[in-house]
Parts: sequence; structure tokens; C-alpha cells
Amino acid sequence: MSLYPSLEDMKVDQMAKAQVQANAQAAAIQAPPQYPTQAAPQYPTQAAPQYPTQAQPQYPTQAQAQAPMPVAQFSLYPSLTDYMGLSLTPEEVRANMPQVLEPPPSQAVVPRPPGTVVAAPITGSNNMGVMRSEIKQGVRQLVCCKDASGKIGLRVRHVNKGVFVAFVHKDSPAALAGLRFGDQILQINDEVVAGWEMDKTMKYLKKCPPNGIVFAVRDRPFERTITMQKDSSNHIGFVFKNGKITAIAKDTSAARNGVLIEHQLIEVNGQNVVGLKDKEIAEIIGAGSQTVTITIMPSYVYNHIVKNMSDSLVKKMMDHSIPDL
Repeated sequence: MSLYPSLEDMKVDQMAKAQVQANAQAAAIQAPPQYPTQAAPQYPTQAAPQYPTQAQPQYPTQAQAQAPMPVAQFSLYPSLTDYMGLSLTPEEVRANMPQVLEPPPSQAVVPRPPGTVVAAPITGSNNMGVMRSEIKQGVRQLVCCKDASGKIGLRVRHVNKGVFVAFVHKDSPAALAGLRFGDQILQINDEVVAGWEMDKTMKYLKKCPPNGIVFAVRDRPFERTITMQKDSSNHIGFVFKNGKITAIAKDTSAARNGVLIEHQLIEVNGQNVVGLKDKEIAEIIGAGSQTVTITIMPSYVYNHIVKNMSDSLVKKMMDHSIPDL
């Protein structure tokens, strides 16, 4: 089973496989069949009487060269340049889908070996937005310290007996350590924090030594990522207000890939957009490449996490840096 970043990646990869299979079948049909032959039996014969004959004139003959039968190339799909509203240039097809290009006349069409799957023919295997947005399974450890003011630059919120990151101050030790909005904190300095409330957690952090504060963190369990492809109009197909998705356009990449309303935009291509104006979020989406990966969270969970959080604090001081890989 193969996984694809977006529905468009899956469809184009399936299309490429079908094209390769059709070309291989065409090559097999055009090849002349070979049949085994059996030598004719030899029977004894009686020599016939010899009579003088006149030599027959010899006329030069020229061997007729048989031209090789060309291998037909079938095209199941007339063009990849405009598929599902996407604009796929020849350069993008050549870079990510070389298997669908017509081979040189001297080469046969060979299907890809079983198990060799190009999982992201449009997105690409090294898309930075996808890699920055990845929500890893499992638990990771981070080491943090306090700044000159004795602060970490972090605020938390308790949800369902868990402690979650609700705010990361820009340029703070928490931001430099890699803590992100929505991360679940499981342990601080070997102290399990399950069931702790916000006040207890913040008081414990204040008592921690200035250096070597060790966090055990689970990546953003309430969030999920969706990868989409812009159409020829540079749109992906959803409307948002105050960062909340309110409408999905029909027959767009957002609709095809399962974007839902009543969800809050948390990241775009791995960059935190919580607290940004809608215009600023739209600019980040527009300035990116054809592939856009968003991270979303159900609105009711988001509203609980940011409850009682100062809007001015979130808008002015939230960390919106692009994470390093």
C-alpha cells in the first residue's frame, strides 16, 4: 500500500502506471510471434534421366529489406499540462514523472518494478512544506533553558487531563528548543504532568533551574496536516475568516483532499500562523509553491486552548518563525 501527500499525487501516479502498462502491452502485441518449426522428412528417390538443356538466363535480383515493425505508443491521457485544474509544466513532469515521457525510438518501454512507487509525483519527495509540517508519531525530548529574565517563553493550557502548548514567545528559549503550538507536554524534568492544570504547570516551570529543563513532548495530537495543489488560478479552494475555515469551494483541491469547515488554521507549510491576520495568511499561501500543506485543528479545541489568552499577546508576540529541519 502506498501513501500520497495529496489526492492529486495519487491520481497522477495511477495515471502514470496505467500509461506505462499500456505502452508495455502495445509493445508485446506488435512483436511478431515465434513458432517452432520441424524439418521435413527425407524420402529416397530414383535419379531421373539427364537430358541436355539450355541454360536459363540469370537475372540479378535485389533482396528486399524488411523494415522493422514500429512499436505503437498508445496515449491513454492526451496531456498532463492541464489535469484536475493543475498546471503541470513539461519541466515538472520530467522531474517528477519521467516514466510517462515518450522513450527514445531505440528503447523499449519497461514498466516500473513491483514495489517501486513514486508516491509524490506532483508534490515531490523533498517538499519542504510537507517535511516542516510533519506530525511525527511517538515522543521526543527537548532541552530548554531560561533567558536573562528567568523566563522560558511558554504558556500552557490543560485539555482533557493533558497539558498543551498554548503560546510560544518569538525568539524565546522555548521557540529555539522547537516547542510548537498544540504540542502535548508529557513530562518536565522526569515529572509526569498528566492531570496538572495550567497554574500548577506554570508554577513548576518557574521553580525549575535556569538550565537543562528537559521536556518529553508528543507532537500536536489534536492537529492534522492536509497537502493540496494550487490550480491554474493559484487557488486551493477554501475560505477562512479570523483563521477559521468557513467554506469549501466545489471541485477544488481543498474539497478533493478533505479540508473541513469549523477548523482553525494553525500552520501553513510548517509556519505557525496563529494570531496572524487573514491577509497575512493569504500572502503566505500565495507566496508558496504549487503545493501547499496546511495544519488544522478543530475549532472547539483551538478555542479552549487559547481561552483567556490576550489577543494582543498572541498577535504581537507569538512565534511565527519557519522551523528548521
